[in-house]
Amino acid sequence: MALIRELVQKALKTGYLTIEAEEQLRQLLTTHYDLEDLNAFMALQEAAMAGKVKQESRERFEYTPIEQCS
Repeated sequence: MALIRELVQKALKTGYLTIEAEEQLRQLLTTHYDLEDLNAFMALQEAAMAGKVKQESRERFEYTPIEQCS
């Protein structure tokens, strides 16, 4: 299984976090991880909040107002 920092590096490089990678991160965060992985995860969170990384899970379930659909 990949390390947290490997998943983060891919997301930062592509600007996109897939649902599969998000699930892997959830699983990895329930196990023992080191400080480098924790720092990488925090960097990913900051990038997502800044809009530098998009999350597939959020795109899939985003709300579109009815006025914009016509």
